[in-house]
Amino acid sequence: MEYAQGTFGRVFLVKFEHGDDLLKEIESLLEAENISLATIALIGALASADIVTGPEKKELPPEPIWNSFDDGREVVGLGTLVRKNGKLTAHIHSAFGKGREVLVGCLRKKSEVFITVEAVVTELTGIDVSKQKDKKVGLELLSFAEKQEK
Repeated sequence: MEYAQGTFGRVFLVKFEHGDDLLKEIESLLEAENISLATIALIGALASADIVTGPEKKELPPEPIWNSFDDGREVVGLGTLVRKNGKLTAHIHSAFGKGREVLVGCLRKKSEVFITVEAVVTELTGIDVSKQKDKKVGLELLSFAEKQEK
């Protein structure tokens, strides 16, 4: 286990509007407000999205299972947002539901808002972290500047 201690910075209540590209708008917010690390909690609906719903097999590096929808679904999600060198790395796991069908996965690529998405973005300060490719896992994972192991 690795960890770093920090503090809460600013808190933003954000309304994303119908037709917005959710991931692009999150990136715009972080850039405009000079936020390099944050958490996000969101609720609302997406018209369409591309998500990863698990690995094909339980092996490293994982081969992702991609799913998409474009039929308008409710969404609730939690995640971390890391911005380094002007690029957002969002890790947002969400549940997407319509009727009795539910997909759970990691939001990637396409993310078009349907009606609205409301989010709380909480800035984290005092933590020097980035996303680096983990050689064993084969994915970009959190990488702390000063490692504290327990």
